[in-house]
Amino acid sequence: MRLDAGLVFLSDSRTNAGMDQVGTFRKMTVYENPGDRVLVLMTSGNLSISQGVREHVSSWVGIDGASIWNAPNMLAAVRIVGDAVRSIHQRDAEALAEFGVDFNISIIFGGQIKGERCRLFSIYSAGNFIESHDQTPYFQIGESKYGKPILDRVITPQTALDEAAKCALISMDSTLRSNISVGLPLDLLVYEADSLAVTRFTTIDEHNQYFQMLRSSWGAQLKAVFEGIADPVWDAAPGTTDNVLCAANGKVAPLRVPVPAAINRNAVSAPLQSVAQDFNTGHADPHA
Repeated sequence: MRLDAGLVFLSDSRTNAGMDQVGTFRKMTVYENPGDRVLVLMTSGNLSISQGVREHVSSWVGIDGASIWNAPNMLAAVRIVGDAVRSIHQRDAEALAEFGVDFNISIIFGGQIKGERCRLFSIYSAGNFIESHDQTPYFQIGESKYGKPILDRVITPQTALDEAAKCALISMDSTLRSNISVGLPLDLLVYEADSLAVTRFTTIDEHNQYFQMLRSSWGAQLKAVFEGIADPVWDAAPGTTDNVLCAANGKVAPLRVPVPAAINRNAVSAPLQSVAQDFNTGHADPHA
């Protein structure tokens, strides 16, 4: 999240290559030179590609001496990350394709370099990127659909950092509950604008007191809010009550499939007799 007050980063640590190949690998990498820059890189997708890109970014030095450690601004830094993705693609993509493996990586990259504001980018497999602005103050990569609704309802550029961290954890908990490809522990980094140092970071496992409180209280309060919403009223006369879902005179009907003619003929035939008959007497079998 990119907020007026700073940045919030949250990642899980589960990777899988099938149900029986589940592992734990940290997906957040921090490039910090206190007083000069704090840069955070988070990845999803193919683990070998992600690790290759991360190591390339960490060690790459251009012919002019440029690197992630001396990039003059965030735009120059994100271009280095994009170039790293293209470099790994050039090196590995063809060989991976021969084994039926797609070149799959997504990256969130953000931070602050002294002399400019906090910035946040989403980088794609082609090495191209987009930047977060006030209309879209957050990015998600990986499994995002379960945790997205609360972010859309709560997060604005004016959201306070601790409120944003709380929202991020609730969002992640929604994903943890609905998708087994996401798992603990979590890495949470909250960066205060212009601090140019990492001062708030934690790794959250199943024993973390705050996270356990958050997920239990959120579930209970969500249920309470749900139960406090009125049930729908069916077939009500117009103007007689509130919460009308379907009016008595509402001209609505489902899309019905016509009953086949043969079924209609059977419906008006003689009443059905018991299928369990005694073949010798013609009487119904009492044990059927």
